[in-house]
Amino acid sequence: MATDKICSSCGVRLLGHGNTFFSCPACGGSEIGRCAQCRDQGIAYECEKCGFRGP
Repeated sequence: MATDKICSSCGVRLLGHGNTFFSCPACGGSEIGRCAQCRDQGIAYECEKCGFRGP
């Protein structure tokens, strides 16, 4: 069963275009997902594993 990917900032399911995914810049152990709206607005996200926060 596939797991839905969600935005690490607002929690919306990431479907369609304009989304991005990357490893945590601090620990590399968690995947960060960002929706287009949160990226454009610079909304903060937090890594689930290490607590790193970024814009």
